[in-house]
Amino acid sequence: MAKPDLDSRANIERFVDQFYAQVLADPVLAPIFLDVAQIELDVHLPHIKDYWCKLLLGEQGYRRHTMAIHRRLHARQPLQTNDFQRWLALFTATVDAGFAGPGAERAKRVAAAIAGNMQQGLPPV
Repeated sequence: MAKPDLDSRANIERFVDQFYAQVLADPVLAPIFLDVAQIELDVHLPHIKDYWCKLLLGEQGYRRHTMAIHRRLHARQPLQTNDFQRWLALFTATVDAGFAGPGAERAKRVAAAIAGNMQQGLPPV
């Protein structure tokens, strides 16, 4: 049976749920999200779903400044190279495990660019 692509809001939402299940179980990333950022999943996940729908589908629901959010987090606890590498590895593994197609490939490319841009855009510690 073919894997679905990340070409619809429903599939992107399913992906984000699966990805965050991995992130929040990860010993490296979970403390950043839960202890430092203190995300509230019921608030955070809809934003992230809108963000990825904007990036992959062109939807306009996401209107936050991502870099500013991560700068504030970085000021509380500096994000390290291995944090970005781990995030990207989990992202890629989650895509590959459940999705395939042009949208899935694009998501992985966009995620790699985001990880690189975030890492370069945060002040050195």
